[in-house]
Amino acid sequence: MPRKDMRKPQQKELREAKGSGLLSSWVKRSTVSDQHSPALQHQQQQQQQQQQLLNSNIVPHQDSSGGSRGRVKPELEEATVSQDPHKHEFTVEFGSEKYNIDCERPCTVLKAIKSKAIYKKTVKCTDEYVIIRRGTGDDESIVPTHFPCSCISDGELLSISSINNKQVGETKDVRDIRPKDSYSVFYIDTTGGKNLKPNKHLKFTILNQFKYLCVYGEKGITVEEALKRDGRFTDDLGSFELINITDKCKTECTDKIDRLDEKKFQIRRLQKANAETTTDVNQVAIPGQQKLQNPPHASNNAQRTRETRSVLGVAQQKGISIKTAAKETNSSIDPKEVYKLLRKQFPRLKQWMESRFPDNSFQETLKLRKENFGKIQQSFSEIHKVRLLLELSESVCFITGSFIKQGTGFVLFDNYVLTNAHLFKYYIDSKLPNWHEIANVTVVFNFETQEFKEMNKINAKVFVGDAELDYIILKLEKTEAPLETESQVPPGLLKRFGPVPLDGEACVVGHPGEGVKKMDPTCVIEKDKREEAVNKNLEDYKEYFITLYAINQAIKNDPYENIYVTYNTFMYHGSSGSPVFDATGQVFGLHSGGFFYGFPKTKQSVIEYSFPLLTIFENFVGILKKKGNENLLARVEKEAKGNQYLENIIASVVGSNQDMPEALEECSDKMECD
Repeated sequence: MPRKDMRKPQQKELREAKGSGLLSSWVKRSTVSDQHSPALQHQQQQQQQQQQLLNSNIVPHQDSSGGSRGRVKPELEEATVSQDPHKHEFTVEFGSEKYNIDCERPCTVLKAIKSKAIYKKTVKCTDEYVIIRRGTGDDESIVPTHFPCSCISDGELLSISSINNKQVGETKDVRDIRPKDSYSVFYIDTTGGKNLKPNKHLKFTILNQFKYLCVYGEKGITVEEALKRDGRFTDDLGSFELINITDKCKTECTDKIDRLDEKKFQIRRLQKANAETTTDVNQVAIPGQQKLQNPPHASNNAQRTRETRSVLGVAQQKGISIKTAAKETNSSIDPKEVYKLLRKQFPRLKQWMESRFPDNSFQETLKLRKENFGKIQQSFSEIHKVRLLLELSESVCFITGSFIKQGTGFVLFDNYVLTNAHLFKYYIDSKLPNWHEIANVTVVFNFETQEFKEMNKINAKVFVGDAELDYIILKLEKTEAPLETESQVPPGLLKRFGPVPLDGEACVVGHPGEGVKKMDPTCVIEKDKREEAVNKNLEDYKEYFITLYAINQAIKNDPYENIYVTYNTFMYHGSSGSPVFDATGQVFGLHSGGFFYGFPKTKQSVIEYSFPLLTIFENFVGILKKKGNENLLARVEKEAKGNQYLENIIASVVGSNQDMPEALEECSDKMECD
C-alpha cells in the first residue's frame, strides 16, 4: 500500500459512504464485550422526546433510504434527568408467596428473578426446566427465560415453577437488552392450526398444557427468525403463516414482526411446505440464481428430506458442523449427502467458488500469506521493538462503567482518552439530551495482571465524538489532588499518529475478553486482498461456500470498505478502541470491529478492521475549529508539532470555512464539544 497523504481520498470516500446503509447485523459486529450493552428505556412521552431531540446532542443523519442514524454530538449542558431511566419493579410468585423484584439494570427476566435469595431456595432445576408464567386465564402465556426484562410492565405479576423436571425451553446467552419500544411481543397458540399435527410444531410436548407461548424479537426481524431464536418451536416448520385469532388476518413467515405487538396468533403450515424454502444466514440470494429445487426423488424420500432439514437446522442454530449435528439428532444421514445437496441447490455459487482458486492456487496463496505473516512476527520479536511497544502500551487503558460496553482506549494527550463510540450505544440510543452527563465511565490503567492493587482507576466523562467514524474522546476527571491525577495518566500517543505502514506490519494492543492487556502482531490486508483473506480463514469450512460468498459480499457492500484498515487478529470482544501500531511505534488505527462468520462459527470473525487515526484527527480538529475552542486547538497544535502528518492536517483545516473539507463541514454541523 503506497505511502501518501490518505486524507483526501478518505474524505471523498466518507462522502460516498453516506446514505449507503448499515451492514447486516449477522455478519458485522463490534469488538466489544456485550455484558453491559442494553439501551436506556424511554420514559418521556413521544411528543416530549421529539421536542428534546430538536434541542439534543443526538442529530439524526438521514440516509438515502429515508432512515436515520444517531450521530454522537455531546454538548455539555444542565442535566434534566438524574435518575436511572431503566429502573422498574415487578412481582414474582414463588408458590403462594410473592416477592418484589427491583430491576435496576437491563437483563433477561430470569436473571432479574435470580437476584432474589428465594430463587435458590425454591428452584432446584436448571434453566431449561424453569416455567415463567405471564397473565392469567385466557391471557396466560409462557415467556422464555431469555425474555428481556424491559418488556415486563411496571408492577406486573409473574409466577415461576417447574413440572416434574420436564424441559420447557432452551437457554440462550442474551446480553444486548434494548428498550421496550425496540421489541415486538406477540403470542402463539400452542394448538397448531391447519396442516400441523398435534404437538408437532413444538419441541417440548409439556408446553401444550398452556394456552400461549409469549414470543419476542427486535423490530425489523421476520416471524421465522423470531420463532427460530425463541428455541421452543421445531426447526422443520417449513413455510408457515400466522392467523390472527381476532380478525383472522394472515401474516407470512417472511413478514417482519413490527406490527404484531400484543396480538395473538395460531400457527398454520402451508400445504407446499416441502417445496418452499426459507431464508437464513446460510442462504444468501445471488443475482440470477434459480430457485432452489427439491433433491431428486424427494417425493419418494420425504422422511430423508425431513431428516436432512432437521440436521441442517440444528447445525445452523448451534453453529456446529453437519457431522456433529447428525450425531446430536441421532440421524443416520451421511453428512456428505447434505453437502452434496447444498452444492446441487447452488450450482452457480459452486462454479464461482471453484473459479476463485483453480487447481491448487488456494494452497499456494495460503502458503504465501503464511510466509508474509512469519516475517512480520519475526520483526516484532526484535527486542528493541518489543521494548518500545511495551513502553507505548502504558497509555492503553481498560474502559468500563455503568451501562456501557466494556472496551479499550488510549491516552490521546493530557487528560483526554480516545475510544470507540459504539461502547456508548446504550446511551446514544436513549436520545436523552444530557446522556453524556449521566454516563459514568471508569478508565483503568495498568490492568496487566489480576492484582488490583497495581491498577489506577480514574473517572471520566464523554467530551466529543462522531458516530460515523466510531470514535469518542473522554475527558478524565481531576481528583482532589490534581497533581496526583496527572502522575497517574501515562503520556499520550497523539504525537505518534501516522499513516498505514508500507510494509503492512501492525500490532494491536488492548484488553480482549475484558481481561488483562495483551498484544497481537498482525499484518494489514490491502483492500484487493480481503476476499482472499476471508477464504483463507474459512479454509477448513470450504463446504460452507455460501457463508464465504456472503461475508465477501458484505465486506464489499459496506459503506466504509474504502476507509477501513483490515487485518486478522484474535483481539475482539472487549478490545474495541485499541490502538494499532506499526513496527516503528507509530499508531495508525483505532481497532473497531470485525466481520463475523455467523455460521458455522457464530462468535469468531474472519477479518477485523480499524478506522485510520489521521481521518479521526482531521474530524476532531474540524470540530474544535467549528466550535471556536481556540485554547484546546492551540494545545492540540502544540502536541502535534514535529509530526508532519498532523501539521498538514491542521494547516488544511484551520483556515477559512471554504478551506474546510466538505465531509468535515457536514460532520461538524452535527458535533459539539465544550
